[in-house]
Amino acid sequence: MNPRGNPAPLAEARRRHSLHKRARVLTALATLEKQGKPLTFAAVARAAHVSTWLTYAPGVREHIEAAQLRQAHSPPPSAPASPPSALSLRTELETARQEIKELRDERDRLQAALRHQLGHQLDTLHAPDTAARADELATQNQDLTRQLQEASSENATCRARITALEEDLTAARTSLRRMIRTENTAR
Repeated sequence: MNPRGNPAPLAEARRRHSLHKRARVLTALATLEKQGKPLTFAAVARAAHVSTWLTYAPGVREHIEAAQLRQAHSPPPSAPASPPSALSLRTELETARQEIKELRDERDRLQAALRHQLGHQLDTLHAPDTAARADELATQNQDLTRQLQEASSENATCRARITALEEDLTAARTSLRRMIRTENTAR
């Protein structure tokens, strides 16, 4: 796994792994050709322990096709001395099963690493947007806090003014009543 998110080491490792597989294909091809076994893309892939897809890839396919041409123009090899034994077939089967298990494990590890890398890249892409949004929300919060303080101050001023006006109104009513009484008694 690549904790820093740098894809260059992953790409380099993948390139080396690919070159190693291609070298295994060419070695297996030479061995099969020397043994006089039929040269098919599938047989070369099995012998090299790689996917058949790789044997059809440019740079590998040409070598297999050239070996097939050489084999077609050479005399057929003599038949093997004896057919493979049941034990050797079981051993090959167990080896194939183990290789399949290892390949599946490698596939799962690579998929997990790819998911992790893609997640990291998505996080990196959205980080500036998130920071800008957080700054925008903080500014809005400050504006709303200021507006709330202004409204609270204005509310307190208005309440004080209402209280003063109510007291003035009460005093005016009281004064008016006195004046009316005085006027009525004077008549």
